[in-house]
Amino acid sequence: MRFFTAGESHGPQLTAIIEGLPAQMPLTAEMINTELKRRQGGHGRGRRMQIEKDQVLITSGVRHGKTLGSPVTLTVVNDDWKHWTGIMGIEPLEDDVKPEDIKRQITRPRPGHADLVGGMKYGHRDLRNVLERSSARETTMRVAIGAVAKQFLRELGIQTVSYVTEIGGIKTNVNSYANVSIEELRAIVENDPVYCADQEASAKMVAAIDDIKGRGDTLGGVVEVVIEGCPPGIGSYVQFDRKMDGKLAGAMMSINAFKGVEFGLGFGMAKIPGSEVHDEIAWSEDRGYYRKTNRLGGLEGGMTTGMPIVVRGVMKPIPTLYKPLESVDIETKEAFTATIERSDPCAVPAASVVAEHVIATEMAKAIMDEFRSDTIEGLKEEISKYRKYVKEF
Repeated sequence: MRFFTAGESHGPQLTAIIEGLPAQMPLTAEMINTELKRRQGGHGRGRRMQIEKDQVLITSGVRHGKTLGSPVTLTVVNDDWKHWTGIMGIEPLEDDVKPEDIKRQITRPRPGHADLVGGMKYGHRDLRNVLERSSARETTMRVAIGAVAKQFLRELGIQTVSYVTEIGGIKTNVNSYANVSIEELRAIVENDPVYCADQEASAKMVAAIDDIKGRGDTLGGVVEVVIEGCPPGIGSYVQFDRKMDGKLAGAMMSINAFKGVEFGLGFGMAKIPGSEVHDEIAWSEDRGYYRKTNRLGGLEGGMTTGMPIVVRGVMKPIPTLYKPLESVDIETKEAFTATIERSDPCAVPAASVVAEHVIATEMAKAIMDEFRSDTIEGLKEEISKYRKYVKEF
């Protein structure tokens, strides 16, 4: 499985092409739109979410609600495009229009964004050419692709969930949801304003977001993704680029504004001895091999262990501030405050949705690498045989 995304933040549309999906897999636009709506939610979102009502169009690879095995094309139209046709037009400029006369040009790069370095790399004097593609708007299609991946995983008995564990230094009490099933956890999170499983912490997070918005500033946080039902042995120890934790870490770090990732106990492992880190192995007739604990987050030696996969990512505060930071105009070289584009005081809840979908996508890709079949039913049979084998090993 492989995919590509295309499109600019204020361009006509966003597009994704997915190749390698098995045939006969149920797939509808509604399955994808449900996840796109979640991405646009969460307390702390800005005005752009009121403009765009993301709805996907499936334009190839699906017939009568099932995949064909051919490439699947997904499209999301940008409703705001109608206000940007002159600024972001595709056609060449008229002879009497000079590039410097186009409205909303950007020559003052925003600290923390791709603006300045991207302009240097691609030779853009109008930095809008950079920010239009580097915008987090691109994650719309990452979620759309991930929704397809989640449907693929569900067909194989693999479930995913994501939630916020920290915003602005306010942390959840893990004990408040540690023994909740993944289905119950998902229901709690989807009905919470900041996609948090701890109601007490959630209320404090909402207050913190409101406070920071009033001060023209932004907040970051930590999100957690859990995958249950994945068989052991996905990934490999034999080559560095086949390690599953490496792939999942790369996926998490590919999300805009993410600056750190950890599995299981993560960075906390640096503070405790090995006897409190590693997971002892046990066996039962019902379960086969399992771990008594899950401190390593379901991964050992670059491979899944069969335990729940637990991966966390930290998102920095969004760098577009309504009390903008200092920058330098690339034309005059004079000091100015940076350009202000639309911004969110906190996008951590939405980022948790993006994280779940990029992790689901990477897991789906890895499973398709391990088990090859042209149909979803054939793939189910292959994985069922493999589950039986590892249980009896």
